[in-house]
Amino acid sequence: MYAVIETGGKQYKISPGDVIAVEKLEGEKGSQVEFDQVHLIADQEQISCGQKVQGARVRGTILGEKKGKKVIAFKYKRRKSYKRKIGHRQKYTTVRVDEILPASV
Repeated sequence: MYAVIETGGKQYKISPGDVIAVEKLEGEKGSQVEFDQVHLIADQEQISCGQKVQGARVRGTILGEKKGKKVIAFKYKRRKSYKRKIGHRQKYTTVRVDEILPASV
């Protein structure tokens, strides 16, 4: 069984037991998180898909937080003595997928 969920403006294909890094979520380490933006659920018998599968949910456990690689934004204008360097590190939350609940549950 697998599902496609959306969180943080990105889509992830997941199965029970997977560990994924999503954009920062509110919650502490060890707490439960639930995703309700489910676009597709597939198992051996059937596939349910749509913009949002009604009533479907994915539950997971927060394992921790981490930061991504540094991204540099450098602005420069020639002959004007203008330079700006800005760095950014995106924060991520690591989540273990516990179960996929179809609409009937």
